Amino acid sequence: MKWFARKTRQDIWDEAIEGPLGDIEAAARIRAICEGAAASAARAAQGDKRESARYERAAKVAMEIAMKISDGLMRDDAVHRIVDLCMKANDLKTAQILFRAIHASWIRETVQQDHPTLVE
Repeated sequence: MKWFARKTRQDIWDEAIEGPLGDIEAAARIRAICEGAAASAARAAQGDKRESARYERAAKVAMEIAMKISDGLMRDDAVHRIVDLCMKANDLKTAQILFRAIHASWIRETVQQDHPTLVE
């Protein structure tokens, strides 16, 4: 019976990317990934191993997409979103590494205000 068949959900970060993304599309995809993985990150912070794996996959895909953004401000904003995701998961090491990759001073200041533990 198809009614009771278990449906597996397809996460946005597991979907294949067809063709190259422009900067705007890449930033929008990173935003969607970070929003979609926020709940997993929160549960990963509580020690849920399954949700931790989902968070890690999402963060990895978001970072890969962010590296391909050519516009500096758009890339910095995307990295800011990924840092927020990492902080929700208590992944301080990754968040600090990504924080160092932000070049725009006003975005760095915003991240420092949001997450004072990142300041070395």
